[in-house]
This record gives sequence, C-alpha cells and structure tokens, in this order.
Amino acid sequence: MILLQSQSKYLLQLLTSRLQNLDNGVELDCQWIEFDDVRFNVQVSVKTPHILLLSVSLPSPPPGAMFVGGLPSGAIEAIKAAYGTVAHILDPPKDGFNLTMKLNFTKLSPDEVTRQALLEKIASVREVVLGAPLRVILKHLASRSVAPGVDPLVSLVHRPNESFFLIPQADKVTVIFPMRFKDSTDTLFATSFLQEIVEARRSTALNSAPSCQWSPTPPQELQGVPEEALTANAGFVVFVILPRHVDGKKLDRTVWNLSTFHAYVSYHVKCSEGFMHTRMRRRVESLIEALDRAKSDQEKTQEKTKNVGTKTSFQRLVS
Repeated sequence: MILLQSQSKYLLQLLTSRLQNLDNGVELDCQWIEFDDVRFNVQVSVKTPHILLLSVSLPSPPPGAMFVGGLPSGAIEAIKAAYGTVAHILDPPKDGFNLTMKLNFTKLSPDEVTRQALLEKIASVREVVLGAPLRVILKHLASRSVAPGVDPLVSLVHRPNESFFLIPQADKVTVIFPMRFKDSTDTLFATSFLQEIVEARRSTALNSAPSCQWSPTPPQELQGVPEEALTANAGFVVFVILPRHVDGKKLDRTVWNLSTFHAYVSYHVKCSEGFMHTRMRRRVESLIEALDRAKSDQEKTQEKTKNVGTKTSFQRLVS
C-alpha cells in the first residue's frame, strides 16, 4: 500500500524554485486545491522577491470541532515552533483563507541541509496546522499523561464539515473515524478495504501496530454525539494508539497518518476501481479478439464451402 507524503509536492517545488532565483524578480499569484479540500495560494511581488506570501484555506469545521479564531486549537503555537523567524503570521489573513504567512527567505539557514529541511516543513503546512490539536494530545500520551483542559471526547476536523473523534487517556488514545463516501461504489470498495485492514492487523508481522477494529454501527464510546455526526455509510474504524506508537520520531508519522486516514482510504479505493476497470477492459479486448478470430475462421470455411459447391462437373458422352 502507498502512504501519502506530508509535503505538498507542488508547494515544495515553488519554494525551491523561488529560493534558487531570488535575484530574478517575478510576479506570481497561483492557487490550487489538494485532497480533503485544502486550498493554497502563493504570492510573490517583483518589488520584494525575497518575500513569499503563503495562504491556506482549511476544510469547514463541523460544530464542536476544536477551532479557535478560524484555526485548529494550538495551530499558532505549532507554526511558531516549526518555522521560527522565517514565517510571520498575518492578522487578518487574506480574504477567503484561514491562514496567511509571510515567508522571508533571507532568514533561512545558510546550511543547505537545514534549509532544505525547513522548506520541506513549510511544504507540510497542512500537517502542522490541521494536526496541531492531535499532536498536543499524542505528545502527552508519550509522557503517559492527559493534556490539561482536554474534554473526555475530542472532535477534530479532517474533511469539510466532518470530524473524527479522540478519547484521550494516560495510557492510550482511542481514535474513531466515521467513514463516509458519496458514491455507492466507493462505499462498497471502502467497506471491503477497511475489513481487509482489520484482518491484516491480526497477522503476527503487525503485532506492534495499533490495534484496529471496524464496525457498521457507532461504538459505545460515541454515545451522546449528535446523530448527524454519526452518519457513516462505510462504518466506523477504531484505532488504539499506545505510548510506543508516538515515541520520538514516530510522533510526526502517527499525526500525519491519522489526520489523513480518510484520504488514504479514498486514494486506495480509487486505485482499486482503476485497476478493476483496466482488468475489465483487457478482458473485453481479449474476448473481442477471440470473436474476431472465430469470425475470420468461419468466413474462411464458408468461402471454401462456397467454392466447392459452385464447381461445374463435365462428363464426356461417348456414343
């Protein structure tokens, strides 16, 4: 299975290209949308070629999600910790966006390795911002504690008007995903895919992975949650995250994998559909070729029969 990368490849390409051409002033204003409805905007002015404005629009949060001032809880602190003096948060952000940062390339480290690592971190702004509240909870799990002021049931946004849920405890964090798909075919593929994930987790090779369960109905932990938040036509997936899963460098990967789990499933659902369509087309093509061959053979046989049947036989009469 393919794991999604945290960096936006297009954003990283823009940042790298801009850094390599600081002496060449350009006028740049481009927008694009990536999975789960995250919209980006990059602006560069000829007058200040060393300054780049990066704006990000996040999915609309459902009621009850941990959003403060248009951003997930803890996002401002996470941005400052990740980018330091290179990024300055503009208040208010650009119209239509949740966040606008002014990036100053002159403040990047002269060391190439350090500079490239920071560019990759900037390209991972989606993980930094949307994963901020999840990171806080999992950081406390690593120290076997619960973040102060956190509710027993936490709702985090991951798709437009959709949440997944966390139940933080000192020794574990239970993560519950209601899985929703618009297309009925996607729902069937996703349900099968999720059940396969549960089966794969039972193998001895994955004993150290988080435990995984799937259910067509909401788990008991979600009692009291509004009914509209529990409409899941592909069931519910439950992961149990333990301290060993967020130890050291594992924290970043766990935060990213959880915050993009729905996109991960959607990606593989589309790949499965594409694979099946390809197999079906190849099968149809092979059947058509077989029919064409059979038709040619039949035509040859009919032609031979016709030639034999139309031959004239002459017999000399001897008197």
